[in-house]
Amino acid sequence: MNVPTLRIVIGTAGSGKSTIAQRLARQHGAAYLDKDAMSARFVEAALVSAGYDPDDREANPFYRDSILPLEYDSLLDVAGTNLRLGCPVVVDAPFSPYLSDPTFITAAAKRFDWPPTEVEVIQVRVSPKTLKDRLSKRGLKRDQVKLAHWDEYWAVHGELRCAWTGVRLSELSNDAQQAETASDMPAAPADFEHAGRGTDGDTR
Repeated sequence: MNVPTLRIVIGTAGSGKSTIAQRLARQHGAAYLDKDAMSARFVEAALVSAGYDPDDREANPFYRDSILPLEYDSLLDVAGTNLRLGCPVVVDAPFSPYLSDPTFITAAAKRFDWPPTEVEVIQVRVSPKTLKDRLSKRGLKRDQVKLAHWDEYWAVHGELRCAWTGVRLSELSNDAQQAETASDMPAAPADFEHAGRGTDGDTR
């Protein structure tokens, strides 16, 4: 039996990670799991019910402590279900609060009973100017808090490094405007690998 592959595409909001993740899912016939699509409606309802603005999340301790962990638990649990069926999976989510924990993925594999799995992580990066321009142009209400506190947001989220062990890690620069369309994305994960850095820090 072939070992299933889990590809996790991470990056800040507006980096273009969803375009890349969807392209990978099409290429590999993989289940595509988008954190926001899976949980946004429930998150918004929970925040409103608790008396909070549904678009104010990063600065909201209630969201960070009580809701965010459930979003990621659900995402990784569903990923495990697909992996046990032998299906390749592409996960689209920033994972920002968990990137500094080296054991995050290995612990998740045990918690959610993943089978032996090849895990590839593609970290999408953009410059602060590109990111700010994209967030401004797309005009989503949930981005207004980020833009209103831009320096603070970039300092926390802009240059996060993924410290996960047990994964194959690469980085992809996505500043070029043409890279925002799926037709211009690299054709295979090998292209990502040569553009990025391995888990040992060597340029690949």
